[in-house]
Amino acid sequence: MAVREIVRFGEDVLRGKSAEVTEFNEELWELLDDMYDTMMEANGVGLAAPQVGVLKRVVVIDVDDDNGRIELVNPVITGMMGKQLETEGCLSYPGKSGIVKRPAKVKVKAFDRYGKPVKYYGRGLLARAFCHEIDHLNGILFADKVIEWIEEEK
Repeated sequence: MAVREIVRFGEDVLRGKSAEVTEFNEELWELLDDMYDTMMEANGVGLAAPQVGVLKRVVVIDVDDDNGRIELVNPVITGMMGKQLETEGCLSYPGKSGIVKRPAKVKVKAFDRYGKPVKYYGRGLLARAFCHEIDHLNGILFADKVIEWIEEEK
């Protein structure tokens, strides 16, 4: 497992549309492991494959709750409810944060690293992380949704 370089805002890969994963193999497992290590090293709660320069529909999330490490391959949001306005940041925008409107509750279906179907229900931070990371897979960045930027502390 390795820590990969996180792609920063302005790189074209962040605006790309990620391809569906069709092979659940050691290459995918290595990508997932590397993404998790990279996210943890950067003190993040989520990371999408485009953020490490790979245009595949792969996400890792860990919001330090009972779910622990979540791996989503080919994720799809199947339900949303309510709304929340909260501060959000992004590992591809170091030092930047802003207020973003997201659903309060989200249902997601995906596959695990072995191709087995999985479903998750998230609220609060987990719901935001699902939406934020799945947006990355479609070339949508949190900056596109910021209602109000928060000034950096100096």
